[in-house]
Amino acid sequence: MKNAETHLDAVPQHDGKTRRAVARLLLEQGPVTAAAVAEELGISPTAVRRHIDALLADGEAITRDAPRQTQRGRGRPAKLFLLTDAGRARFGHAYDDLAVAAIRFLAKTGGEEAVKAFAQSRVDALVDRHRAAIVAQATPADRAKALATALTREGYAASARHVGVGEQLCQHHCPVAHVAAEFPQLCETETEAFAALLGSHVQRLATIASGHAVCTTHIPNVQRIPDDGGEPA
Repeated sequence: MKNAETHLDAVPQHDGKTRRAVARLLLEQGPVTAAAVAEELGISPTAVRRHIDALLADGEAITRDAPRQTQRGRGRPAKLFLLTDAGRARFGHAYDDLAVAAIRFLAKTGGEEAVKAFAQSRVDALVDRHRAAIVAQATPADRAKALATALTREGYAASARHVGVGEQLCQHHCPVAHVAAEFPQLCETETEAFAALLGSHVQRLATIASGHAVCTTHIPNVQRIPDDGGEPA
């Protein structure tokens, strides 16, 4: 592997191929560390950083700190990398384009209600996979953390922390941001699902789809009202 790595990184004509491979991993798995990219591609971390630095310089990638709760020990937080809209445009978001085209067709043939039904079906499938683990938590803070864990498993790189009189849920990545930018029903339905799952009103403060760096949701620190109308949990 070392000989192949040296050849791959040393010969200029291979730079374009390697950079595309790095960019595709940032697209498909981001936010992700340079070490994880190097391991996946079987090349040196130094070579990966060279390509990532070029993507950063061209405005095709951005960096952010990993959520603190995932860090071990002391020292600087690990850096995570993901593509910008410019990077996605250059290195391909064919699946996103296909999804947008499909939902445009759905909106044209079935109208607003059809798009809403699709968004609801999608978020229901996501929530149902993690519902039991989340509703089993006794406090708003614990439910927010359980939701963050569930979203991270679904590719949203989420974290939760206590802020003021509530909890703040942050999604550092959105796999459907490109689609949601045109069809905000995806974000709206997701927010409604969070409220139903957590048993309290939630407020969406920012979304990646609308141009922010992180999707941020405020969860008031209130006790959940039981379905039977009894005392709060």
